Amino acid sequence: MDAGALVSGLPAVVCLAVTSPPFQGSCLSAYPDRYLNVMIRRLTLCLCLSFSAVPAAAERPVTVFAAASLSTVLTDIINAWGGAASVSYGGSGLLARQVALAAPADLVLLANPIWMDWLEHKGAILPATRRDLLANRLVVIAAVGAQRLQALTPDVIDHLLVGGRLAIGQTDSVPGGQYAKAYLQNAGLWLGLKDRLAETENVRVALSYVARRETALGIVYATDAMAEPRVVSIFDIPKARHPPIRYALVLTAAASQNAKDFWMFLQSTAAAKIFAEHGFDTLETVN
Repeated sequence: MDAGALVSGLPAVVCLAVTSPPFQGSCLSAYPDRYLNVMIRRLTLCLCLSFSAVPAAAERPVTVFAAASLSTVLTDIINAWGGAASVSYGGSGLLARQVALAAPADLVLLANPIWMDWLEHKGAILPATRRDLLANRLVVIAAVGAQRLQALTPDVIDHLLVGGRLAIGQTDSVPGGQYAKAYLQNAGLWLGLKDRLAETENVRVALSYVARRETALGIVYATDAMAEPRVVSIFDIPKARHPPIRYALVLTAAASQNAKDFWMFLQSTAAAKIFAEHGFDTLETVN
């Protein structure tokens, strides 16, 4: 398609931005960078105005930002709901920062209430829609074939790591890593391990390190261990040794009606059953 045909197919307001001086009948490369910047700004503004004026053929998918540890279960939840949803998974700290910077999220599910508190302070969410939806547990994992441990001691860790590293979520921003650090500190293991960690951007990456035998041990959520057949849980970390693991659900200030429907479904009995099948403790069992 030539340039004239392309321009003729755009809304009038966009064509005005393209053909108005100083660009009309000229080669863009003949003008300084500042003119290119002006054109880009005009096109961006005009495209936003023109497309916002055209009614959508159908409701847009719900955009969900969710902790990486939910990536398996949310697929089943969305299928059961029956609506259209686009999910961005990652570490809760990274997702929270993106939402605070106006990333186009409708609904947020984070693995640490502290990040939700931070988003509320930033004015990026609707506080009245906030719910503590799920709970989880931490486990130590190893490759399939490893034996269960009765206790986790420095000697046992040294023996199993064989000079390698312990896979763990980033301890300054990823909830799985933060909970694991709290446990290691309370158990008196932190000083001996803090320089032997393989810190990852989310717990699913830590899980994959152990699954691929790149590290001998990892600390992840119990639900992650259930989702990966190449690893086994060898030690259940006592819940009393770290802050309670809670997944907070909330709608953002820009949430669509579809998002509100999905928010309701996530709190339903049907959703609770699916969460339980994947190893999560649902709200009813938490409180």
